Amino acid sequence: MSGRAMPCSPREIGALFLFEKLTAEQLGRLCGEGRVELFEPGAVYTEGDPATCFYVMIEGTVVLSRRVGGDDVEVTRTSQPGVYSGAMQAYIGDRVRQIYNNSMRVTEPTRFFVLPADSFARFMQESFPMAVHLLEGLFFGSKSTQRAIGQRERLLALGSLSAGLTHELNNPAAAAVRATATLRERVAKMRHKLGVISAGPFPREALATLIEVQERTAERVAKAPALSPLEASDREDALGDWLDDHGIPDGWRIAPTFVQAGLDLDWLDQVAAAVDPEILPGAVGWLNYTVETELLMNEIEDSTTRVSRLVDAAKQYSQLDRAPYQHADVHELLDSTLLMLSGKIGRQIDVVKEYDRTLPRIPAYPAELNQVWTNLIDNAVAAMDSTGGDGTLTVRTALENDRLLVEFRDTGPGVPPEIRGRIFDPFFTTKPVGEGTGLGLDISWRIVVNKHHGTLQVESVPGDTRFQVLLPLAASDDQTPEESS
Repeated sequence: MSGRAMPCSPREIGALFLFEKLTAEQLGRLCGEGRVELFEPGAVYTEGDPATCFYVMIEGTVVLSRRVGGDDVEVTRTSQPGVYSGAMQAYIGDRVRQIYNNSMRVTEPTRFFVLPADSFARFMQESFPMAVHLLEGLFFGSKSTQRAIGQRERLLALGSLSAGLTHELNNPAAAAVRATATLRERVAKMRHKLGVISAGPFPREALATLIEVQERTAERVAKAPALSPLEASDREDALGDWLDDHGIPDGWRIAPTFVQAGLDLDWLDQVAAAVDPEILPGAVGWLNYTVETELLMNEIEDSTTRVSRLVDAAKQYSQLDRAPYQHADVHELLDSTLLMLSGKIGRQIDVVKEYDRTLPRIPAYPAELNQVWTNLIDNAVAAMDSTGGDGTLTVRTALENDRLLVEFRDTGPGVPPEIRGRIFDPFFTTKPVGEGTGLGLDISWRIVVNKHHGTLQVESVPGDTRFQVLLPLAASDDQTPEESS
């Protein structure tokens, strides 16, 4: 948008704080290369457009805003003469993309001193060469530092995840090794017991009946019901008494195994009715080995299944075998991240999932969203750790207007109002020295807002802090997601 051209007075622009130290020659040069324009209420320039001019307000009211998702969020409103905006990095030249980083509009007739970007760059380089070098160093140095510390932030998160994953994998793997060693011992004892029974003076029919009972017993183990501790204790007492009454040695040791396998007094009565009394003790001992073998195989299956789940979760989290941009299910991403972070979350924090499973897949960069979830969960856990380590982490998904909401709620001390507006700033952290780089939320903000055209916001009171990620349901015009495999 162009304004109405007006005369430029070196004395008038020299009264503005930005130009008050310039010489009369420099002010004259600015007026010669620039111009004064009067803008009626409305837009002056739009975020993302090529940055062609540097604006300094002489009088009026200016409003600056940033685009967040599909909305323009006001960041500054002022009537202070001399405020400036526009092509403020023109002196760097083509080494960075020269676009407007915000939008500017005026709410009343407003006069600006307007300097073309190339004239502004030339004036700075010729009049203040040392200042330009310092500003360039500051700009590129800050970018380089931010990239380096951002990489460190990711490496720290990766190290934490690797340690947690190793711990989580070690438990089921060790359980499977123990169960395998015990299983080998039980199978050897079962073979020995079967040899003893088959060597005895028992008819073939009795042995066939015993094999049938063994098959039925294995089926019962697979369908064992879950019992409360009180129910299990009562059933162990009853089975122990039955075994003692029938002359079965070590009934107190056998009874808990039978109870775990879902066996009861009716089953024992069926066994006693199916075999001769003289074979009953040996038969019960042999069936005990059968039960233990089935339980051990179940334990091995559970352990290896858990290892497989952890490996799948690691693949889902890293997205190594997936397209970088695709239609993804946020619940799968959330579950994989929570599983990867389970060691860090610990047992003292309760994790509550309030998922709306009817939500559709959304176009996204899944690996980068997992980085967002990691940062937000890590902050929530750190907040609750600061008050003793107990608390509740609630992860909620919902449809909010035309966007998908992912909310992380913790019961920590909250974010104080005086710093709430700074928590997404680069390098800002409330963690102790050495524990935080101050880039976790900055990285998350850039992933959500810049890359996914979404919104990241926080609501906080003591005991109830909510970080809310709002993501669009449809892809933008410049992105084409692949279908998730």
